[in-house]
Amino acid sequence: MDRTITSSSVVVGLPTQQQSIHSKLKRSPTPSLLDKMESENITPPDKSTRSSFSSVREADSDLAQNFTSTKISSYSNLAEEAVEDLPSPVDMATQTQFIPPLTQPHSKLHGSWFPAVAAEGFQGWKQIGVRGKQASKSYGDLQALKIVWSTPVIPVKKKDPEKPAPGQSRVEKLPTEILGQIIDHLVLDVPPNGISARNVDLMSLLLTSRTLHSATLNALYKNITIPHSRIFRKFLSHIAQNNELGTIVRRLDFSHFNPTTLFSTASERATTRNLTPETLMQCLELTPFLREFLAQEYIEDEIDANVLRKLFFGLERLQAVDFCGCSSTAFKNAFQSILLSDWPETLLISRLSLHKCITLPSNVFETLLPRLGNLTHLDLTGTRVTNEALLSIPHSANITHLNLSKCRLLTADVIIDFLANHPAVKGLVFLSLGVDARSHQLFDEDDLNKLIPILPHSLRSLSLKGSKMAASHIDLLRPLSKHLEELALGRRLKIADIDRLFVPDETNDEDVDMQLDWIPHSLKYLDLSDYTATELDLLTLFGRNTSIMKKYSAPLEVIEVTDDLYTRLAKSPVVKQLGWTVTENGSRAWLVRIHDPEDGPRDSGLRSWKMGASFWGMRKIPVASAEVGGMYGSYMFKRKL
Repeated sequence: MDRTITSSSVVVGLPTQQQSIHSKLKRSPTPSLLDKMESENITPPDKSTRSSFSSVREADSDLAQNFTSTKISSYSNLAEEAVEDLPSPVDMATQTQFIPPLTQPHSKLHGSWFPAVAAEGFQGWKQIGVRGKQASKSYGDLQALKIVWSTPVIPVKKKDPEKPAPGQSRVEKLPTEILGQIIDHLVLDVPPNGISARNVDLMSLLLTSRTLHSATLNALYKNITIPHSRIFRKFLSHIAQNNELGTIVRRLDFSHFNPTTLFSTASERATTRNLTPETLMQCLELTPFLREFLAQEYIEDEIDANVLRKLFFGLERLQAVDFCGCSSTAFKNAFQSILLSDWPETLLISRLSLHKCITLPSNVFETLLPRLGNLTHLDLTGTRVTNEALLSIPHSANITHLNLSKCRLLTADVIIDFLANHPAVKGLVFLSLGVDARSHQLFDEDDLNKLIPILPHSLRSLSLKGSKMAASHIDLLRPLSKHLEELALGRRLKIADIDRLFVPDETNDEDVDMQLDWIPHSLKYLDLSDYTATELDLLTLFGRNTSIMKKYSAPLEVIEVTDDLYTRLAKSPVVKQLGWTVTENGSRAWLVRIHDPEDGPRDSGLRSWKMGASFWGMRKIPVASAEVGGMYGSYMFKRKL
């Protein structure tokens, strides 16, 4: 008995302890995937399944080159709060009465509880505050049954004479194009944590009016982003049941796709059968007006020969295709198998990225490139493209973005001849000819003497990374620096040589005319990552006789250095004294100028030729205008060349 009384007093007499325990439970975060693996003894995924995912985003900050990097295809998961399960308020207890049965008037077990009269303030069962995981199961309201009190008089709402009729509001009368642009700002392509609900605002907007319903559907289905296979299955189910929705789709984006978001092993993913070559083919059949197909290495095994035939031969409006990082044996075999098909003379694709598709044989490019007469964007980084394939690009093409980095089968003389004489590259805006100097050299000093003078004035980004340069090349680069915004330099230059890009010469009286006619540079980004920690003369770079780090070197905003220097520069007080800071992301590091509010608003870095990217030094050409993120962000800003 004593033990019972003591236990009861603990529960009833000390409510603050219960609340304290509850508050601790409420603040406890949801166990992480690692905790679950340890507690359930789940075997980690094999490395062969490539479960590691690196999503890189451009952070919204006043500082350039400020990235966020996560292991999921979006922002990091937020800790979920536990369900609040406090006792319900007892305010209504005095507003009910117990009536025992007539046969047992003294019974406390038999009988019924009834609501008090309306005069005592009882408002119905549905007004009782139930705070817990389940809501009240009183689906009806006693007031509607007229058991205890009368039905209250419902006030008549007066119509507002200024309120427009349905479908006649100012927003609904906007042109469809303008209304679509407004709604596009509400679209969230990637969910906040990869698996939670997204575009909740647009779901509500669908119920507003017929006009907004139509415009919202277009915004929801125009650009489809697939972060994991469950979203793909849901999307496929929707367009299969409503074929009209598939006709709205213009972009299928798998750049954020992460197979480990829901499943930790390849066997689990194979069992679900959400994303397979068959379901992907079905999706393409249901989206006949598709214009952009963005893939990456995590779905390479789902791109079989039938999918490739559909992309190249079966979608008449397809303009952009990206196979970034796809290099599996299955992907290579699928590409080789369609080479035996009857290819049309021309393909309508204008933007093509085979970035780091390192296993594709040369005959793929020799078959594909001659048929791209509308080509504007071409990324062949790290591929086996040959001189013959490059020269076979039709003269009708108008290439503005060209990336030939690390193409070992190309020779310097053919590239120079191609850039000098081929009519398709007269309007280049982005050109990357970089190589890894540790394993390959494409241009020597004589090659650069021929190459630099023929480069067009339309260029805004140029990479000569890995080339063998000399001080005399600075005189050739000076005219380009008046319209270039990005420049990646090769090896063997001194800091004093590079400094001549930013200030006129002051060696003798003959340079007076140069100083008077001097046109300031337009460089925003300078890549010096070819210079190792021992080769880059930091004393001269930060010295008083060098202008690169001074304020008057503006608009220079970003200087890329080798990642080996990051720790050393991050600890140096001189960097901050000169108005700079150091940032890094993956295997890349940058010196970034700290923005001074007195200089006016900071340049956002957004340019039309970047197609959505705002920061500087991207290593991959985008083929669709979109925010940087997912696997594409990793290839653009996190990895070495």
